[in-house]
Order: sequence, then structure tokens, then C-alpha cells
Amino acid sequence: MNVEFLLNGKKVSIDAKPHWTLLNVLREHFDLTGTKKGCETGECGACTVLIDGKNVNSCMALIGSVDGKEVTTIEGLTKNGQLNPIQKAFIEKAAIQCGYCTPGMVMSVKALLDENPNPTKEEIKYAIAGNLCRCTGYEQIIEAIESIEWGGEDCE
Repeated sequence: MNVEFLLNGKKVSIDAKPHWTLLNVLREHFDLTGTKKGCETGECGACTVLIDGKNVNSCMALIGSVDGKEVTTIEGLTKNGQLNPIQKAFIEKAAIQCGYCTPGMVMSVKALLDENPNPTKEEIKYAIAGNLCRCTGYEQIIEAIESIEWGGEDCE
């Protein structure tokens, strides 16, 4: 089957098998390895991407489900070589240790901030609940999110 979609702002097309997951297509066919392969059961959030602005575990999304949609990966957040404000905040607040969960965590935070630019601590906790981190204890991550002044897609 042929699947066409926007990937990080560029129109792409792939001849795919119906059982292929978005995660595997991103990593193996488009070389976008920032989306991490974790549990492959939708539990850890390491593979989180945005589909039409909503955070989705790409390991659970069949490739056919993105036909005609917009997919954004962690690689799509960098603009003109500049990190996104979420990425900058994670670095500044030491919210990264091993870094394996970071891409999925950042994508979940982007979905949250696009919907709610000034979330409460409880809203932040709820938004990242699907992203497991075994290193940080989440406090630095929450502090990083609280420090972000979000002005939307192109905020710098």
C-alpha cells in the first residue's frame, strides 16, 4: 500500500506493508532515529511523536493510519539549526540523564504546551504520565517544563 503524509513539514510517500508500524518506518525507512524504540507495547512513551499535533506512541500506530496526516518527530522541532525552547529548557534544567526518554518526553510536552501554554504542575504531571524515565525522578523534567515561556510553534 502507498502511504503519503507530511513528515516534519515535508511531503513523503512510502510503499509499505499494512502491518508496519510508524515507529519502524520512521527509524528504518526515513533514518529518523531520534524516535526511540522502547517497549513496543505503548507503555513507555520513548517512541512518542505528534500526529496532527497530538502525541501518539508510534509503536502502536500502523503506517496506514498516518495517510494524509502530519507527523512530527523530535528531528522536526529544530528550526534553522536552533533547538526548540523545550529542548533548551531540558538542557538548562538538567532534565536529561541517559537521554533515552527525552525525545518522547519532549514531544509530549510540545503537545501539552501547544494546547495549554501555561499548565499547572498537575497538568504537567498528567501530560507526561505516559513517558517513563528511569533516571531523573521527574523533578528536573517538571522544573524544565515550568520554566518554558511558550509562544507557539515558532517561539525562540
